[in-house]
Amino acid sequence: MSSAAHPHPESASPSEAGAAPAHGHTGGTGRPAARAGAGFHPHLPDREAQPAPLAARLHHIRAGALDGGTAQTGGMRRFAAVSGQTVGSEKLWMGQTHVAPATSSSDHHHGESETAIYVVSGHPVFVFADDSAGEPEEVRLETGPGDYIFVPPFVPHREENPDPEVEAVVVIARSTQEAIVVNLPGLYPVEGTV
Repeated sequence: MSSAAHPHPESASPSEAGAAPAHGHTGGTGRPAARAGAGFHPHLPDREAQPAPLAARLHHIRAGALDGGTAQTGGMRRFAAVSGQTVGSEKLWMGQTHVAPATSSSDHHHGESETAIYVVSGHPVFVFADDSAGEPEEVRLETGPGDYIFVPPFVPHREENPDPEVEAVVVIARSTQEAIVVNLPGLYPVEGTV
């Protein structure tokens, strides 16, 4: 019986589904296991002969394998885990930022990227200029482990670590393939640039 004639091809035997019988494990059915691309997952291509491309497999980035060769800002260190360069991601960058004790980063923004931040350790302070009331006012968001911060695109900000002894570590996710970092002379627009 051909797989086209079988009313439920996913339940057909390997020979009925058009698969050559595999040697070895039978899966407890008494039938030989079907090769990739046939039987249980007929929609998946047979990839036995070639390795999967970067976009078709999971990637495990170990803590010690983070890449420090990413965009940087004075006063902090960024390490890429997931990026176009490290794993072939197309719409996401993810990594860690470390701010040393008693240190402030330079003022910066992340261009068109939306940025989500998760505080792993320490008590970093995120500083930005809120001009929603007309006059810019410096706002300080004091955080701790387990807190999240969202940074919209193009919003100037800086990270500060007021603790004199403990490094602040955060995990960052961005909506762009690589880390966009635009270092600035300050939080407020320079007159004549707006």
